[in-house]
Amino acid sequence: MLETPHTLVGAALATKIPNPFISLPLALASHFILDKLPHWNPHLYTEKKENGKISKKSFAIVVLDSSVALVSGILIALTQSKSIMHFFIIIAACFLSVLPDIVESPYFFLNKKSVLMEKWVIFQKSIQNNSNFLWGITTQIITAGAAIWWILG
Repeated sequence: MLETPHTLVGAALATKIPNPFISLPLALASHFILDKLPHWNPHLYTEKKENGKISKKSFAIVVLDSSVALVSGILIALTQSKSIMHFFIIIAACFLSVLPDIVESPYFFLNKKSVLMEKWVIFQKSIQNNSNFLWGITTQIITAGAAIWWILG
């Protein structure tokens, strides 16, 4: 799943559940749950294996998506937090909701390989429920919309 829906769900959890002992583990767990939904991603693993690098198009998608996720998380934290502590809880939930993908970044973008990193990337790939572009983007738009609705509701 793209980073923006992950971030919005993490933010929604922390916005509505300000207790960090509940919201932060839920934000991390939400990553794995959302990856089980049918979705579309750039195929970084396949590109890396077949071409030895990520395509310019996929890199651009990752940069755009990550930027939208970062700005969205900050805006939600700024507008929805009830205190400075709650602000940091929302930011932490956003971070934890994308952490499993962030861990992969050195593998895909810096060519850092290790046995542990390779196992993590393969695990992450194994839990993805990839679908075609139209259906996969639709499920992500619905997920993002539901998270925003929950935040604002």
